[in-house]
Amino acid sequence: MAVCAMTLGALAPPAASATGPDAVQQGLNALVRSDGLPAALASVQDGAGRTRTYTAGVGDLATGAKVPKDGQVRVGSTTKTFTAVVVLQLVAEGKVGLDAKVDTYLPGLVRGEGIDGRRITVRELLQHTSGIPDYEEEVDDALLQRRYLEPRDILDIALRKKAVFEPGKSWAYSNTNYVLAGLIVQKVTGRPLAEEIDKRVVRAIGLRHTYFPAAGDTTVREPHPKGYRQDAAGAPWRDVTDIDPSAAWAAGQMISTNSDLNRFFTALLRGDLLKEAELAEMRTTVPLGDTGAAYGLGIMSRTLSCGGLYWGHGGDIMGYETRGGITEDGRTAANVTVTAIPVDVAATRRLESTVDTALCAAKRT
Repeated sequence: MAVCAMTLGALAPPAASATGPDAVQQGLNALVRSDGLPAALASVQDGAGRTRTYTAGVGDLATGAKVPKDGQVRVGSTTKTFTAVVVLQLVAEGKVGLDAKVDTYLPGLVRGEGIDGRRITVRELLQHTSGIPDYEEEVDDALLQRRYLEPRDILDIALRKKAVFEPGKSWAYSNTNYVLAGLIVQKVTGRPLAEEIDKRVVRAIGLRHTYFPAAGDTTVREPHPKGYRQDAAGAPWRDVTDIDPSAAWAAGQMISTNSDLNRFFTALLRGDLLKEAELAEMRTTVPLGDTGAAYGLGIMSRTLSCGGLYWGHGGDIMGYETRGGITEDGRTAANVTVTAIPVDVAATRRLESTVDTALCAAKRT
């Protein structure tokens, strides 16, 4: 599924790159021409609030159609930040405790070999320090076959595996953590997760092109570049735009645009979605090895080649890979998407380098 492939090598700070006026466009062109990806698109918001959008490549390999300007894409694990925001809003309302055990809200549900919801906290779910194994590799076929999976189906797949480590003792990226976070939201609110995200985040800050697909919705609603998959380097591209994203659910089901994601992260860091205490909790991180990156509660920080850092959350889901975020001062944001998950991890590094280029160039304007 690759809801978000977090290899530590791909998290290393990018090397300093060109900062000319066309540096972002050059980066997108290289992803298409040199890395062979079908298309790339980006949105960059500078310190003065001006937004510029970019495209490269072909939006539909069968017809040769252009890439829609700021087209909708599946954003994969960027969904985790939306889910985390809702959980932290519930924390502020006194309905969820960050250090409460998972069993407080989902009694008896989380049990497996070395896995016990009586020993795992909500914080550990959001920060990927729970030790609960990931289910990602087991659900690729479900996406391709457009097979609907209930959250409990996903959880059952994950709990067949043994724990990765004792709760709180290490860090390992696991989509299962966010499936559980979504289930907690539903248990506490008595409403579907998609409805809570729409009410509390999407409509609250006016994201007009962002939504959580309904059950059975395998399409992308608005103009969009098609998403592709390559089974191996040099293999033919397969159109995988229309999938059933239910296997990603709270961990990666959402659809958005790069510009909407910039607005989301701007609003988040500005305090429009979370109170000061919960935003501080979200930005309390654990380091990811020696990569210079760190993970908070549904958000990551990465260092910039021009100094400082930025906050965001990348996302991979079949057909699309997105990277981006907002500078620490909350003024400059950039998101870049390519219309396939690269087979070569070096291409993902170059995608991240393009984000770095965009943010550093925009900081100077």
